Amino acid sequence: MTRKTLLPAALLSATTLLVAPAAFADITLGAVIPLSGSNATPGEDQRRGIEIAVKEINDAGGVLGEPLKVIVEDSAGKPQTAIDAARKLVTVDQVPLVIGSYSSGITLPMGEYLVQEGIPHLNPASTSGLVRNIGDSSFSMVGLDNVSTEFAAKQVIANGWKNVAVLAVNNAFGQGVAQEFRKHLEAMGGTVKTSVLFTGGQPSYRRELQQLEATDPDAYVFTAYGTDAALIMQESFELGLQQDAPWYSILITMMNKDTAPEFKQGLTGMDVGYLGAGGEGYAATYEASYGETFLSAYGGYAHDAVLFAAKAIEMAGSTDKAALLAAIRTLGDEGFSGATGEIRLDANGQRMSQPYLKFKVEGNDLVQVD
Repeated sequence: MTRKTLLPAALLSATTLLVAPAAFADITLGAVIPLSGSNATPGEDQRRGIEIAVKEINDAGGVLGEPLKVIVEDSAGKPQTAIDAARKLVTVDQVPLVIGSYSSGITLPMGEYLVQEGIPHLNPASTSGLVRNIGDSSFSMVGLDNVSTEFAAKQVIANGWKNVAVLAVNNAFGQGVAQEFRKHLEAMGGTVKTSVLFTGGQPSYRRELQQLEATDPDAYVFTAYGTDAALIMQESFELGLQQDAPWYSILITMMNKDTAPEFKQGLTGMDVGYLGAGGEGYAATYEASYGETFLSAYGGYAHDAVLFAAKAIEMAGSTDKAALLAAIRTLGDEGFSGATGEIRLDANGQRMSQPYLKFKVEGNDLVQVD
């Protein structure tokens, strides 16, 4: 893989992304994302988004006239590791705001810790409806699953798949997806013949796959992270499930890069939009910097979280927590234009509108379809 990263990936745990000369009054933010574990690929995508945002801001003069830094910590895809990382950012680095994480099962407890400490929290990627209840100082740069599953259900029905079997990871994210998808599909006249929730990190998913197969569905609808999804797709191919019925992935970029081409042919799905109106510059910078296209859909949301935080600090005139929280709410009301489009927040601090895309797999790549 050809890359032009500013920092080697192996050195990214607890790495400081600094794109301007150090100064005593640097404005320093924190971020907790997965740089190792099954979600390391989207985590690296998010790290790149943060890195680009920091460079954009510092090239334009920084924040309040000072260079911006973002200290990036590795969640390793584990809730307790993420909480410990957030605690380090708050107590040792004394950052005024934390961005993170990836996976609702991790973002929920980490966000609750930050709310308890009164630290503003920006969620760049986690979409469970439970995120809405984290607390008053938690805000989402990405739309939640009540919106994404309605989009997915419409597409499934449009494909003529009225009776489906659902597979999702057994955490806050997967439970939310399964529940919301069922609600929307049934409202559209469809039926979920079974919903199977699996524990991530297993050596095999054949037992869960055979449970799905027993219902003889029109299609299989699933959502899974990185390497877990890769094994699920391999075993579903080996068991013949992919030959019996089509597979549809909710938030397909979470799994595509980790799954071998021979095990995902014919797969379709949806995900959050990579870019919104005006995001072309971010895409060009990303490809020029790293020599490849986006690793997932989520780098742009981490990128926008940094820009959003920097703008809020400028509006607050300082990093004082109370002033910063007030500025975030004002900015959320007024709307902010990022690489992923307009970010406007509702009364619960959640993104109100969200671009989504439809995809099909061709070879190893995802191709957008109308």
